[in-house]
Amino acid sequence: MGTFADDIYTEPPTDPDTLANLGPLRPLAGVWEGVKGLDVKPKADGPKSQAYVERIELQPIDGQTNGPQLLYGLRYHTFITKPGLTKAYHDQIGYWLWEPATGLILHTLAIPRGQTALAQGFAAADATTFEVSSERGTTQNGICSTAFLEHAFRTDSFKMKVTVNADGTWSYFEDTVLQIKGRDEPFHHTDRNTLTKIAEPGLNPLALMAAG
Repeated sequence: MGTFADDIYTEPPTDPDTLANLGPLRPLAGVWEGVKGLDVKPKADGPKSQAYVERIELQPIDGQTNGPQLLYGLRYHTFITKPGLTKAYHDQIGYWLWEPATGLILHTLAIPRGQTALAQGFAAADATTFEVSSERGTTQNGICSTAFLEHAFRTDSFKMKVTVNADGTWSYFEDTVLQIKGRDEPFHHTDRNTLTKIAEPGLNPLALMAAG
């Protein structure tokens, strides 16, 4: 746990222009498409590799305060299908947040199968690669799952590395470590993709008001 000031109530001023205060998250703002995703998932007869197509939208939100703590961020929605199909293969929502004062990066995720997680890491404002992680059982960067998932596919850790590429794309690699019922060894459920921008981000409400 970090060292915090005695005053836990006073809020700092917030810049209305979130896009100017996102640090390493700024290159991720916008609407993106990735057509070469690869998911390695557990099946009864062993690991299976599955190609996928992804659309992710990351839009700026107004600055957020926890008393003196100030965070700027992006709200996101990821929708994934198998190539050539329209049925959802994976759906996920959450936030990417950055604290300029400390370099803290937070990644929240929620999926409609009864699971949420909070992952964290640190990066400089101009970093082109950063990593966040979470561990089952912790309170600062933890994982929460339904009783069935805890029983059959327990998630022990989650790690995600993001790389901003020189050509304007960005890539990620995720490693979710599962303890699967009936298996002795942990299973590394991995996902990777490279995203290409198809639309620019909008403005957060305060910035839109200032521009209006």
